[in-house]
This record gives sequence, structure tokens and C-alpha cells, in this order.
Amino acid sequence: MRATVFATRNHKEIVRDPITLLIGMGLPILLLGLFSVMQKNMPFALYEINNLTPGVIVFGFSFLTLFSGMLLGKDKSSSFLMRIFASPMSATDYILGYMLPFIPIAFLQISLCMLTAFFLGLSFNKSLLLMILVLLVISSLYIGIGVLLGTLFTDKQVGGIFAIFVNITTWLSGTWFTLDMIGGTFQSIAQLLPFVHAVNAARDIMDGAYVDMLRSLAVVIGYTVLIMLTAISTFKRKMQG
Repeated sequence: MRATVFATRNHKEIVRDPITLLIGMGLPILLLGLFSVMQKNMPFALYEINNLTPGVIVFGFSFLTLFSGMLLGKDKSSSFLMRIFASPMSATDYILGYMLPFIPIAFLQISLCMLTAFFLGLSFNKSLLLMILVLLVISSLYIGIGVLLGTLFTDKQVGGIFAIFVNITTWLSGTWFTLDMIGGTFQSIAQLLPFVHAVNAARDIMDGAYVDMLRSLAVVIGYTVLIMLTAISTFKRKMQG
């Protein structure tokens, strides 16, 4: 209940800057349209809508990392957190309170991207409904990374780190190309991180490969739990300090 009340306050802070949210939701939609047009002029199927849509949606989650990190970093830089540390909330309550408001935003991102994909030729099937649930789980990974960054850095520092983060995650996730095209050490490093598994889980469920999806999703969930526990532990030390 404490985390829910705190999440309500954070939701109000988020919607005070609708322009930022619109950019975070509009860019993935723009990329869907752009790469769909590019695919029509390509002699090979690199950006087919069935393969492109899950990757672009997961790419859109990187903006949740930015928004959640900047929100916490901003509160930490001001005196707001210092004042509410007098409340009976625990570090877990704080972390959940910062993460929960972004789940509806992730759902809206998913819905808008899928609606756009339907207009671009994506065919509806029952796997898409399950893919929404899987994508919401994946979004928690990116939100958790943002909260961890916000715990460690200020809002201005988070903005700078995000520029590096979004490039690393995009290239290592295989969103725009398959990792087999590069292979070697690059592919091995990518397989150790959760980002390619996040994209693969979304693509596998669209293809009906549920066993492969579960394997990839297990990696994503494991990283998400680890990041959340690290964020809670770090935030607790900040509170005590």
C-alpha cells in the first residue's frame, strides 16, 4: 500500500512532462514506418514486419530507462527524498514506487506500436496477446535499470549515461540485424547480457516458439531480479547515509 501511494505521486510527476513521453512513444512508431519502407526496397528480408515489430518495441523500452532514472535522480538531487525519508517506507517501497508508474506507460507503448504494425501489414494471431504479457515483463528490466541508474547518479548524469546505454543495448540486442552477421567475440558478449534475450523472447513468441521463448525470458527475469535487488540494496545504503 505504501509503494502504491508513492507510485501515485510519481505518476503525477511523470505526466507533468507529456512532451517527453510523446517523444518516447513516437520515435519507435516512426522507426517502424521508416524501416518498413526500407524493407520494400531491399532484396532480402531483414526488416520484415513480424521480425521488426518486437525489436522496435523492446528498443522503445530504453526510454523507460531514461524516464525512470531521471525521475529518481531528480528527486535525489532535490530535498524531496530527504524529507520523505522520515516516513515508514522501506527501500523496497521506494524502488517499487518508482517502477510501478512506468508499467502502464510500457503497456501504452506496446499497444501503439502493435497498432501501427497492423497498419503496416502485421497479421493478428493469438500469440500477440501473450506477447503483450511477455513484453510487459521485459519492460521491467529496462525500468529497473533506470531506477538503479537514478539511485547511483543525478538526473543530469543519467541523461549522459543514457546516450551510451541506448547505443550499447541497441547494438547488442540484435534489433536492427542478427548477431550472426558479426559473430565472434561480439556475439559472445551479447549472449551474456539480457538485451538480445529480451528481443529473442518477443520474436520467439510471435513465431510460436514457446520453448525458446521461455529460455530467453528466464534470462531476462533473472537479470531483472538481480538489478532490482541491487537497486534496493543501494537505495537502502543511501537512506542510511
